[in-house]
Formats: sequence, structure tokens, C-alpha cells
Amino acid sequence: MLEDFDKFDALFHPSSAAIVGASSNIMSGGYNFTRFLVDHGFKGRIYPVNPKLDEIFGLKAYPSLRDIPESEVDYVISCVSAEMVLKLLEDCKTKNVKLVHLFTGIMSETGREKETRLEREILRKAKRLGIRILGPNCMGVYYPKVGLSFNHDLPKEGGPVGGFFQSGGGAGEFVRYAALRGVRFSKVISYGNASDITESELLYYFAKDPETKLIAAYIEGVKDGREFIRTLSYAAMRKPVIILKAGRGEAGKKLAFSHTASLAGSMEIWRAISKQHGITLVGNFQELIDQVVAFTFLPPITGRKLIIVGGGGGKSVISADVWEEEGFHLPALSSKAREKLKQAAPHVWDWLRNPLDSSILQKSLAPPSNLLRMISTEQEFDISVVNLTQDDFYPTDMWRKILAADFMSGSMAIKDEGKPVVSVIETAEIDSSDMQNWRWSGIAEARKHIISQGIPVFPSPASAAKALRKFVDYWVWRERR
Repeated sequence: MLEDFDKFDALFHPSSAAIVGASSNIMSGGYNFTRFLVDHGFKGRIYPVNPKLDEIFGLKAYPSLRDIPESEVDYVISCVSAEMVLKLLEDCKTKNVKLVHLFTGIMSETGREKETRLEREILRKAKRLGIRILGPNCMGVYYPKVGLSFNHDLPKEGGPVGGFFQSGGGAGEFVRYAALRGVRFSKVISYGNASDITESELLYYFAKDPETKLIAAYIEGVKDGREFIRTLSYAAMRKPVIILKAGRGEAGKKLAFSHTASLAGSMEIWRAISKQHGITLVGNFQELIDQVVAFTFLPPITGRKLIIVGGGGGKSVISADVWEEEGFHLPALSSKAREKLKQAAPHVWDWLRNPLDSSILQKSLAPPSNLLRMISTEQEFDISVVNLTQDDFYPTDMWRKILAADFMSGSMAIKDEGKPVVSVIETAEIDSSDMQNWRWSGIAEARKHIISQGIPVFPSPASAAKALRKFVDYWVWRERR
């Protein structure tokens, strides 16, 4: 395990960064990594390195790392070919470099003996020189607090979610799509082939990192199974750990090796380990994001009683089905709650059930949010689920100003009482022209507003129910421990 947290943490707080192989070619890694640092406002000094350039993005370029007029350069991003890395490491030693991020690839992931030998030689040399290696074949570090990034236009404000991903593209996609649902990040690290810094070291680091409250990971394989299991046990008792394990089938296992030279391992073993150690295992990137949304915005929940409000008759029936199939219970309304209903909706009170069907509420002319607030104060539910849909007959002004506004105010009222509330907002497969239609622009506005209020939003009842079931399972496991 990682013994010296402060020393490892210092790797991700560079006061200076050099991009070796910086380029004016907009398709190159050297161009884009330089731009990432500039655009994200990296707080340290930036040194592009290329013997053929005088400057890039208004920054002076240097012929080599040795020509930088500073005795120490903390962080080096390598965008040069694999054959040049051994020489680069010698230059790094002269500048007391702490961490080299090897965007450089075409090494052991190829499966070729020559390239695999070169990766091993690079690691041996780096260890001899006292330099840590991230990668090779990875996108590196996204740390918004200090302005490090591995992609364009990622959020610049930090948050509680930390993550480590063998896939660089997967890391970028995860950050970008999770951010649309209000998630923000402490650090996300793409680590590729893991020749030096491994998944176990990163997991232990995030378990101790005070900026990280929740750990997400994409793993194709592990270097040391026993060490990883020990680290999982340590981490899961301190923070939720969500893992997307890739390479589950035969084709996936082969592709995992060609992607990051990882041995995928048996899924039966992964499931057993996850159950024993309280790890939340997911099957794809959408589930990973759903799970992170649940853990980010909800307090610990160990109960499975819920009330559902919103949607017409068909939507209410389907919602009840998918939540019950995931192990949740929709209790009948209490006599006290029904008395309140009788006063608020005298024409339909004996007709209403859990879920509360919006089409019935429309006949009563009773605002759904008022009924939801009233029932939540009269009866204990572990979770309130609010479905905001477009299955009604209202025109734009009524939908925006009355229906959507009413559901949003009801959701906020429950949240303000300190009770867990989840919103399900289904969106269509639309193109840019469809956003001119009031229905789709209106539901996008409502979704954005609810997210901004810190309420978890899910794209379907099924995705919400699955994520919440695993969420509750984790907190039940923690409570038993």
C-alpha cells in the first residue's frame, strides 16, 4: 500500500509543467495538452518543449527540457515517440522531475516483444532515477483545483468525486457526461498500462485523499490481485467505491489486453470480491454515472419504502413495477395521510394510491406538489420519487408555469425538510432542430434547474431504481459493519 500519502499527493500539485513534444499541429497530443493547461488556467508555469518552435499559445518554447531556465520542473507530459523516452528521462533527472505522464503509447499494449521490453526498460530507468511514471498510453490527470486537464471544456470548479480510469477516452466521457448531471470532481486520473503507478496505489490514494468523498473507477485488469483486494477492503470502509469492470467476455478480455496490456480476470471472482467488500459493481458507463449521481446527492439511506408522484396512469404502473423489481416497497397511504387527502382532494381522495397518478390529480385540480408535501409530512418514506414527464395534454404556458414549476417546488420542499428526493426526467432522442420545440426546450430547462438545486436526476425509472438499489445496498453493508 501507499505509505507516504503526502509524497504521493505532491505529484499532483505541480508548480510547473513541461509538454515535451509540444506542437502547432492541431491534431497532435503536443498541441492539445498544451492547450488544456492554458485553457483550464493551470496555476503553475508552463514550458512547451520543441526544438522547431519559438512559441505556442504565446508561450516561449524550449529546444529541450534541459534548456528550461529553472532547476526544477515538477511535471512532464511526454508526447514524443516511445523510442525517445529513455533520453527524456535523463533530461528529467537534470530538472528534478517528480512525475512523468506518458501520453506516449505503442508499448506493451501491442503485445509485441520489442515494445514490451522497451516499456520495462523505461520503468527500470525511471526507478533508478527516482522518477514516477503515469502510464504509458494514458491521458493523465484532471485536477480542476490546480488547472490540470486531459480534455477540452471540462468543469473548472472542483467537487467530491475522485476517479481512476485505465481508459483515457472513458475518463473524458465520464467527466463530461457526469458533469451535465451536476457532478464535480476532486481528481480523475487516467493511468493506461500502469507500468509504475497502479490501480491499487491510486485506490489507496483516493481512499485517503481528503478532497475525495466518493471513488469511481474503470478497470480492465489488476497487476497484483492480493494487494488490490487489501486496498479495496481499506477503501470501501471509508468511502463508497464504484467500479466499472471491463473485459468481462472473451472478446472484451482480448481487447482489454490490446488496449492497456491488462489481464481481465474472472467476473465470478470480481462479483464475489465486490459482495464481500461492499464494492458497487456496474456494467457500463451510463450505470457508472447513475451511481455517482446517487452517491453525490443523496444522504445515506438504508430503508426501501418510497412514494412515487407524477406521470400518467401508464407511467405510474411502469414506475411501480421497476422499483418493486429492484426490491423497493411502495406502502399504502396511512389513514392520517388519507384524511389529509380527503380535505385537499375531496373528489378523488379515495381513488388515489401510491404511486400518485398525475392524470387523477388533474381531475381533482389539486396541485401535485401540495399533496406530495402533505403526504411526506404525515407518513414516513425513505425516498420520494418525482416523475416529470411530457405525457400530459397541456400547452407550453401551462406546462412551464404550472406543471413543471409545481413539481420543482414540491421536490425542493421535500429536500428542504431533509428528506431524500429523486427526480426522473425522461428526454427524447432529439436533434438540434427539435430543441426549438417548446416541449424539449422546456424539459431541458426544468432538468437543468432541478440539477442546480442538488437533486439527483435520472433519465428513466429503471435507471433510477437500479442505481438506488445498489446505493441502499452499500449503506446497509456499511451499517452492518
